[in-house]
Amino acid sequence: MSSARSSSVVRSFQFVGDKLLKLVPSEETALYILKRLLQAVLTLLLASALSFAIIQLAPGSYLDTLRQNPKISPERIEELKMQFGLDKPAIVQYFLWLWGIISRGDFGLSFAYQRPVSELLWERVPATLFLAIASLIITWGIAIPLGIIGAVHQNRLLDKVLRVISYAGQAVPTLVMGLLLLTFVQNISPLFPVGNMTSINYAELTPLGKFLDITWHSVFPVLALSITGFAGLQRITRGELLEVLRQDYIQTARAKGLPENRVIYVHALRNAINPLITLLGFEFAGLLSGSFIVENFFNWPGLGRLILQAVTAKDLYLVMASLMLGAVMLIIGNLLADLMLKSADPRIKLENLN
Repeated sequence: MSSARSSSVVRSFQFVGDKLLKLVPSEETALYILKRLLQAVLTLLLASALSFAIIQLAPGSYLDTLRQNPKISPERIEELKMQFGLDKPAIVQYFLWLWGIISRGDFGLSFAYQRPVSELLWERVPATLFLAIASLIITWGIAIPLGIIGAVHQNRLLDKVLRVISYAGQAVPTLVMGLLLLTFVQNISPLFPVGNMTSINYAELTPLGKFLDITWHSVFPVLALSITGFAGLQRITRGELLEVLRQDYIQTARAKGLPENRVIYVHALRNAINPLITLLGFEFAGLLSGSFIVENFFNWPGLGRLILQAVTAKDLYLVMASLMLGAVMLIIGNLLADLMLKSADPRIKLENLN
């Protein structure tokens, strides 16, 4: 009895150990991540230098706007010029900015807000992430099932209706969709709020009440972000699944008498999902840029509004930091997509994904 119990305990430890080992990255994966991170450093350096050069080529500056204000004296303009380091050559400005990031994690001082750029960005990140992630979940949660339904019922009435919806969604840009939804929500107000992220009594609400309040305010901004993306993803899902369903091994599985649901959701969908995983990496990178228009329409206090205001005011360091944030998200998105592809299909070699 004792021997049987000991054997059972040993098997339990072996099972747990095997599961833990699967969570540890393999040597191939670790080397691939290290390689991609080193490549990312070089990419960010080149992107920052190019972005800085393009901004410098643009006519005017933040100080030129201040010079038009008669209340600001020329002496004050000169003080600000020295404070922001704009009295130095452009290449010196760039290397001083770069050294501040490397040595202190300092992305510079915002011209317009007179505050560190990193503080301004971190204050707005949660609002944009909430909007973008909610949109991503809704888009994928609706588009993939509808794409599967369209492929399974190819050329039938349901498929034709879904294709019309998809074409209509893709035909309407986010700009127009935002305007249409904004007009609609203004007409049904106060059922849904028109702007801002929270209500006036937000501070008095419970944690659950705060979450529900933010969700209530985000309904139409999330819809504006989701509709166009959902339409395109639905078509891609349908096309990829149709291509897989035509493969010989799917016909063989059906000939063996496997249930149709198993053929579709286990065999076919598993192989059709790879291009969608790659697309998810780019979707992650587009979280920041996709919110620009919507945040301005619905007065959402996120990164989109902040960055657009920075570009308008020619707030150099705030614009540079936002561009770097977009580049980092693109790199992270691509890396996550590669790792997810490897996890979904072990036959894929990471070195072939470069």
